[in-house]
Amino acid sequence: MADITAPSGAAPRAASSEGRRMFAFLCMVFGMFMAILDIQIVSASLSEIQAGLAASSDEISWVQTSYLIAEVVMIPLSGFLSRALSTRWLFAASAVGFTVMSFMCATATSINQMIVYRALQGFLGGGMIPTVFAAAYSVFPREKQGVVAPLIGLVATLAPTIGPTIGGYLTDLFSWHWLFLVNIIPGIFVVVTTVTLVDFDEPDLALLDRFDWWGLLFMAGFLGSLEFVLEEGPTNDWFEDRWIVLFALLCGVSAVAFFARVFMAREPVVDLRAFANRNFAVGSAFSFVVGIGLYGLTYLYPLYLARVRGYSALMIGETMFVSGLAMFLCAPIAGRLMGKVDPRLMIAFGFGAFAVGTWQVTGLTKDWDFWELLVPQILRGVGIMMAMIPINNISLGTLPPDQLKNASGLFNLMRNLGGAVGLALINTVLNNRWDLHLARLHENVQWANEAAVERLDAMTRALSGLGSDAGTAALKRLAAQVRIQAEVMAFSDVFLVLTVLFVALFFAAPLLRRPTHKVEGGH
Repeated sequence: MADITAPSGAAPRAASSEGRRMFAFLCMVFGMFMAILDIQIVSASLSEIQAGLAASSDEISWVQTSYLIAEVVMIPLSGFLSRALSTRWLFAASAVGFTVMSFMCATATSINQMIVYRALQGFLGGGMIPTVFAAAYSVFPREKQGVVAPLIGLVATLAPTIGPTIGGYLTDLFSWHWLFLVNIIPGIFVVVTTVTLVDFDEPDLALLDRFDWWGLLFMAGFLGSLEFVLEEGPTNDWFEDRWIVLFALLCGVSAVAFFARVFMAREPVVDLRAFANRNFAVGSAFSFVVGIGLYGLTYLYPLYLARVRGYSALMIGETMFVSGLAMFLCAPIAGRLMGKVDPRLMIAFGFGAFAVGTWQVTGLTKDWDFWELLVPQILRGVGIMMAMIPINNISLGTLPPDQLKNASGLFNLMRNLGGAVGLALINTVLNNRWDLHLARLHENVQWANEAAVERLDAMTRALSGLGSDAGTAALKRLAAQVRIQAEVMAFSDVFLVLTVLFVALFFAAPLLRRPTHKVEGGH
């Protein structure tokens, strides 16, 4: 019961406290934005980093792989650490580690240094992402969810989408070093505001005395090896490579040991009880597929534009900006609809928009550029926001407060693993179908094919200025055209596979239960 003798200034103080809490949360969201952005901002400029560090094509991929492997271990671990250290000190420590390692990445002079710094950056900064998700649903009352949920959904999806745009601009205007230096000032700001303003909960340092080191070791072996296999498998012919086989075995053994440890340890490093909640379990599966769509399409479009259209990193970023703009404009609409429309309908609509967008791109040709990709990218941006915001809300918004921190780590882990599995699937299908289409085209483009011979003769005449080399040059040009056409057909096949996947999720939306709103935030 309210105290009727409370001073008249109590209401303004309460409003001030609420505003302070919201500002502190927004600063945390900004830190999460930096951590997610840093994955894709680097991916757009790997060739420039490779040249700057004199790295081989095999080595440069580890700039991404090392970050992702380390991050995927920290994300589920963050639930335990957040309970032990409190939201304030875990987030501040993560922000400090991320900022320091960003500076170290900019100073790297060899590929080995870069790989080490990127791994530390991913591990130390990985705690920011799930901590923000947990705070969003445990700190704020339900009436604020219409603002908070779209905000974190927008940041989680917008950051990887606009990463190539920002990365392209920074590299083009300055140098690849600024991909990391750009984090320094914002990182310091996030650390200072977190330490001074965040007071959502208290630490429970006694938990550290019961920390399950074996569980951490098994989890690192399981998730780290899984990420390695998924990242390196498509480019190393999967189990034809002995390292892939070795890490696949390590992944299997570590997985068995990890799950056994989770159910045996007094205080497991990751608590899996949240999966007993049907909405959380199904929502996590949906988050897995959102990861495929989010990271898979953020990878596919630039790959097509670079390989087939010959776009620079800056041109790719400008083309990809459409999806980010669509997400930004759709987020407040999705937030308003969340309290008025059955969230299952929103999720179905989101995956339906995804499916329509990818279906349109199955008609891809080598001449597609910004305007042909405009509508599919808009549908992707709208679809991902309409799906992700209600998925977040259904999965995390109705869990008991004591499960939120662990559940947030698991939920974000599923999205990241979805991205890793999606990229592995996309690369494998793309390579296999490219080889298949190339073999089929080679069967048709031969001396017995009158149309092919006429095309070759025309190209030879066009290159007659080269003299006796005209025939050889024409043959090479025709072979290059055949390879590009086979690759475009392979891209089309990948978009068809993604369409089938999103259609399946469209029909799976009713598996979720509509939230009963019994669990309130602000505990």
